[in-house]
Parts: sequence; structure tokens; C-alpha cells
Amino acid sequence: MFLRSLVSPLTAIRGIGPAVVPKLARLGIHTVAGLLCHYPRDWEDRSQKVPIKEFQRARVCTEITVIAHDWIGFGRMRTLKVHVEDESGRAVLLCFNRPWLEKQLLQGSRYRLWGRFYFKYGDIQSSAFETEPAVPGQVAGFGRILPVYPLSAGLTQAMLRRFTSRALEQYASALENELPDEIVERDNLFAKKAGIKAVHFPDSAEELEKAKKTLIYEELFYLEVMVGKRAIERRGGNVRNKEEGIRGGEGAGVVTESGVVNNVLQQRLLERLPFSLTPGQQGAVAEINGDMAHVPMAHVPMARLLQGDVGSGKTLVSFLAALRAVEDGGQAAIMAPTELLARQHAENAARLLEPLGLRIAFLTGNIKAAGRKELLRSLASGEIDIVVGTHALFSRDVAYKNLRLVVIDEQHRFGVTQRSLIMAKGDQPDLLMMSATPIPRTLALTVFGDMDVSVIRDLPPGRKPVKTHLAKESNEGKVYDFVRNELAAGRQAYFVYPLIEGGDEADPKDSSQLKAAVSMAERLADQVFPGCPLALVHSKLDEEKKRLTMDSFRSGEIKILVATSVVEVGVDVPNASCMVIEHAERFGLSALHQLRGRVGRGQDQSYCFLVYSDELTEDGKARLKVMLENSDGFVIAEEDLKLRGPGQIAGIEQSGYLNLGMANPIRDAQELARARVDAFAILESDPDLLLPEHRVIARVLEEAPPFGEVAL
Repeated sequence: MFLRSLVSPLTAIRGIGPAVVPKLARLGIHTVAGLLCHYPRDWEDRSQKVPIKEFQRARVCTEITVIAHDWIGFGRMRTLKVHVEDESGRAVLLCFNRPWLEKQLLQGSRYRLWGRFYFKYGDIQSSAFETEPAVPGQVAGFGRILPVYPLSAGLTQAMLRRFTSRALEQYASALENELPDEIVERDNLFAKKAGIKAVHFPDSAEELEKAKKTLIYEELFYLEVMVGKRAIERRGGNVRNKEEGIRGGEGAGVVTESGVVNNVLQQRLLERLPFSLTPGQQGAVAEINGDMAHVPMAHVPMARLLQGDVGSGKTLVSFLAALRAVEDGGQAAIMAPTELLARQHAENAARLLEPLGLRIAFLTGNIKAAGRKELLRSLASGEIDIVVGTHALFSRDVAYKNLRLVVIDEQHRFGVTQRSLIMAKGDQPDLLMMSATPIPRTLALTVFGDMDVSVIRDLPPGRKPVKTHLAKESNEGKVYDFVRNELAAGRQAYFVYPLIEGGDEADPKDSSQLKAAVSMAERLADQVFPGCPLALVHSKLDEEKKRLTMDSFRSGEIKILVATSVVEVGVDVPNASCMVIEHAERFGLSALHQLRGRVGRGQDQSYCFLVYSDELTEDGKARLKVMLENSDGFVIAEEDLKLRGPGQIAGIEQSGYLNLGMANPIRDAQELARARVDAFAILESDPDLLLPEHRVIARVLEEAPPFGEVAL
């Protein structure tokens, strides 16, 4: 029997009654399998003695004698103090809200004590401790490594330890291995029944590490098996080798000095540009061209994720991909999450591509009925080569004559369903997804299933790094003075706030303390920068108002743009040299990096000021420190993953990212890479998992799927 096949009710375990079941349900525990897969978040090593005098080295684990009781406070506020000693010294146990311990910790009796101690008011003391009678020959929780579980109301560590121990006694011996024997033997892993026992109640630190290694690898292995099987389905039975369906581009274009094979339209565009592509752009174009050079009878559509930092030139690469699709007789659709960004892409496409003879269109939900009808007719007839727009591109009434390429910019803002709807508008079109919120390559290959990954790590030459400064809210006057000097020198500035208006989009308990864009626009205009042309833009404004405002800011007519994070993407104003982000601790790292990327796009030195609350949390300090010390979006993304965990990063939830029990793809990146190699090697040699040594994998997927139904 596999672990996840243990669907017996929790009441089958001795000691779990109907009153306990809903308490366990709050932890997501509904079956015996759920209980055994509720892994410890930590472990307490009570196998090594640590006397009182060594309290600063580790948690105290010793045998003590109670020498006195004492009380502090009055009435109901009284707190029991228990004075104890071992052979090394004395300590005080503070029994907050536990007066009954007076009758349990008897003066003159001996107990085993475990807890975290500190020095305060002249005493070594603790308020977080556990004790048990020191009965000779009985060690109970002492002398062992004990699990520490995530808890919910009404449950204690002792209860979960007891329930889990009994579940292991009743069911663990029947558990089957879920990994192929060859991998278990090669890596010296535990059998499943030994591993599940050892992860909950290990006999030694070495046994615990081996158990964690076993379960982490198993989770990551099955994650990669599922990714590989999806790759097989999409690629018609081939898990990896796309080269069989590629022409190689011979005779189809121009070979550049860098070795990139461009078609005629691509080469004409490159010749018109006043600059050369960076090596990263050239590499991405080469990979995309290879993907899109299909043999008609062996069509394997491209599925590629293009990652690149803010300003790395991903949009130009997508235009070159669109030219490839058009020259091959097809159409391209470029989809962006906001009308601001879509409009900017459309304007750039018109400027760069219409001189080549291409027909460009812009489609959003705000296009008026008369114009929309004609646009849709032209799109369906093939008169439009490239259409740029928002989610309107996959509206029910939108039809394409021959959609060959779909480009999705800022892909993390679109869900799996939205991506599938636009893809359904064509007959297996090529897909290029772009992101300026990068994640590590191995994790990207997992999160985005069977997609290939291209990375642009370099920036166009001549870009000056943005100088970042931190400023307390109480010192914002100095920031205003600096911005005033920049404005006087002819440059422009952004001021970004977390709220549109006070009290919205935030926790009502504390939003009153947050500055909002609407009220601050008035204050900046009336009191801080009087006479300076200033405008406000946020998501509640209608699209035409936003467009006119952005055009005025881009032309220099407006000097200060007050905004929310709506300007995070799609705004390119080279003359803007100052980005001021108020309540910066309220923004995620990726949003801060994107906002900072709105400046530094011209020849002048640019600056970003992160203004934070005078009362900053430790988490807030850590995130702002990352921004201060790093300008590389890839490094920032790695730090964001470490701080927030992979399940909370933009794009991962929308991509169907899996919830793992023991494994952490960031911490366990090397194991993830090994698991991928192993899983894909097995699927390449035995895609249907028919060989005897691989039948265990097929049975796990059929009888006890590790993660359920997931849309990668």
C-alpha cells in the first residue's frame, strides 16, 4: 500500500474522537495519510544533556530539583515562579497562566526539564519549557529527538506526537516503496516505511537527515515525472528532442556575424536599428528561430519562456519572433496585462515594423463598436499581420485567419485558463511567454512544465545603474529637496503610493496610516511643488484619461506623475530621473524592482528613493536591504524566493505550482536538478512506464497521485 492510499478516517486511530477531527481538519488533515504527511516544521534534540549554566549555547535539557515556589503580581494577575536547580546552577520558571503547575512541580521533587532560557532581572529564566517526572528508567520525551508540528487551536505538540506515533504503529509496516529500487540503492535512501517513521521520530540526527533526503527526493522526482509526462503529451511522444522537427533554417534567411540565422524581415529590421542586439538578445533570437523553423509533417509548436531583467530588450526579441511568423505566412498576437503596456507595445511595433510593410492593429475592450467590427473583419481575413492588445485578444468574437505565434508579456499576470483561451484561437500556434520577474532556471523548467527557457542577462550598453537610497518617512523632506533640484535641471519624477484613496485596497485596521495617491497628489501640487505641472494616474481612471496623461508625461508637458503600481510596467520616459516609492515596505521585491526600472532609461543619472515607515518590521528591513544592495533582477528574484518562499512568488500560483510537503525547490535546487535528470531519463527510455523496474512509478500515478490534478 502506498502512503497516500491510506484514506482511512482519522477516528480509526486510537485516541482521535469526533471532537478532535474538526481541529485536525483546520490543518488540512482529513485522513490517516494526511496525518502522516503532516511533516514536522522542526525537531527538538533532547538526546544531549545541556545544563542550566550553558543556556546561551542551546536549549536547556537537564534534570532539576524544585527548590521553592514564589508568586509575583496580585489577584488574577498573579504569576507562579518555580525556582529550580541542577548541578550547574539555578533558574526560574515563569508559569504565565499556568497556576496549576504549583501542584505538579512539587518542592523537593526531581524532574526532567527542557526549554529556551534567557538572563533577565538577575535570573536565568524561561517561560517556554516542558517538564516530566524524573522516574528512573523512563525517559519519555527525553533522550530523544522530538518533532515540532504546525498547530491549530485546540491541539498541542503532545497530542499530535501521540496521534502520529499511534498511526505509525498501526499502518507504517504495510507501506510500499514509491521510488524505483535502483534509485533507492544508488542514493542510499530509506525504504518508505523506514523513512516515514524516521522523519517523525528519528533515533539520531543522522537518521533524520537520511529521512529528509529520502522524502525530499521522492517529492521532487514525482514533480518532474508529471512535468515530463506533460511534455510527452504536448510533443507527441517525445519528451525532449525537439531537434527532429527543425529544418535548421538552411537557405531561409541571412546568417549574421554572430551565427544567428535571420529571415529576410528580421534582417531588414535589424539593419534599420541604430544599435546592435546584445549577446543575450542574439542568443534568444537564435533559440526562438530554431523553435519556429518547423518541418510541416513534424510540427512541434514552440513553448518558450523568455526571462530578462527590466530594460533588457525582451520586447524587441518578441517583435523579431513575430516577423518570423509573418514571413512564414501567419499572424502574431502580442498580449499584455494592461492597456498602458499594450498601447506602448503597439506604438513601438507600428514605429519599427510598419516601415517594413507589416500591418499592425491594436485591440482592447475599449475599442468602439464601429472600429472594432472593421478591425475584427481585417483580422479574420488575414489583412492584419500583428495584433497587439489585452485579454480582448481572446474574446469570443475574435477570429484569426492563421494565428502562428502568441506572445504573452508579463506572463505572471495571466492565469492558465487565459493562456489556453488565446492559444485556442490558432491551430497549435507557437507560444512565447516573457517575464521581467525571473526565477532560477531549474525552478522555471519545473513551474512552466515542458517549456524551454531563454535568459537575457545583459542590458543594452550605456545604461547607468539607478542609484537607490533608503529614507525614513520622517526624513522625506530631504527627498523632496533632491527631487526639486532634478526638476529644476529639466528632468521628471514619479511618486508612487500603495493606495489610490485612503482606506481602500488594504487592511482597514491600518490603512488610515498609509498615504494615498489621490490625497498626496493634492498635497504635492499645493504644498511641496507648487506651480510644477503634475498629474495623477491610477487603475480607476478610464483608459482614455490614462492615455492622455501618459502622453503628456512622455512629452514632458507634465513634470511629476503621481501614481499607484499601475506604472509598474509599460511606461518608458527617458527624461524621468527620479522614482520615489512611499511606504516601500508595502510592495513586493519584484514590484519595487519593476518600479525602479521606470527610471534610468535615458542618458542622465537616475535615482530611486524607497521611503519607509519609521516603524519597520524585520521582514521589511530585509526586503529593502535587498533592494539597496542589488540592481540585478535575477539576484533580487532569488532573494525574494528565499524571503517569501516559492509558493508566493508572482507567476508561480498562476502557473499551477505544486504544494510540496518536505521539499523546497529553492533550498533543494540541486536535488531538483538531479530528480529532473532521473525522471526525464526514465521517461525517454520508457515513456509508458511499462518496464518492470518502472511499474512502481505508474502505480503511484494511478493509485496515489502525489499532487492531485495540477495545471502546469
